[in-house]
Amino acid sequence: MRLAIDVHLDYAFPEPADVLLQVEAAALPDQRMDSESLVIHSDHPIRAVTGEDGIGQRCWAHAEQRLVADYHAIVSVERRSIDLKALGATPVRELPPEVIRYLLPSRYCESDRFEHFVRRQFTGLSGGALGAALVDWVRGALEYSSAATERGGGALTTFAERRGVCRDYAHLLVALARAAEIPARCVAVYAPGVQPADFHAVAELWLAGEWHLVDATGMSDASDMVRVAVGRDATDIAFMTIFGTAQLFAQSVTVRRL
Repeated sequence: MRLAIDVHLDYAFPEPADVLLQVEAAALPDQRMDSESLVIHSDHPIRAVTGEDGIGQRCWAHAEQRLVADYHAIVSVERRSIDLKALGATPVRELPPEVIRYLLPSRYCESDRFEHFVRRQFTGLSGGALGAALVDWVRGALEYSSAATERGGGALTTFAERRGVCRDYAHLLVALARAAEIPARCVAVYAPGVQPADFHAVAELWLAGEWHLVDATGMSDASDMVRVAVGRDATDIAFMTIFGTAQLFAQSVTVRRL
């Protein structure tokens, strides 16, 4: 699968501010960068830093009055969809050290508050069968609603309101998986067919010794996602973190199959 990615960001800043951008597709064994260009219109130097878990990179920029960024890439995705139900469980005591933190609660994934629910709702399941059941439950329980972006909140809020956007689906799935002793992390991706077209958030579950991409919204498939960043929750994978205030002028994300 080859995908063309085009991103345009245009923000105004009433006062100078530092900005951390995370929009570049990550170069990984299952996604090859055929071409790539990031242009940030700024009078100040840009500094790149490595992303979480060594995946992708972030860029520091300093904005005065206006910040415009354009990103273009063509990526070949070499990844097949996997049937989660066929994957076995990994005892937590055998997890690699770098994976352990994805078992623990984080700001927007309050997994410790879901342990009782998971034990009662998914009795008798383990490993990939449990992971698949969690994905199905989140997809069936939630209603996709852009109005949910106005109130923010984490997995607990989404669980109570039963609605959200892609970030909320990912937070809830990750929280439930961690409560079920399946390491899980949030992932920023580009994917075709996402509605509305935008930066997209999904989850990755650690099963059978590997990370596996899953989209609880059902809008994208592991075979046509391009990873940008990974992390504990939305805090780590935000496409833009502004250390100050900003006003949106224009923003567009387009992902096309070639």
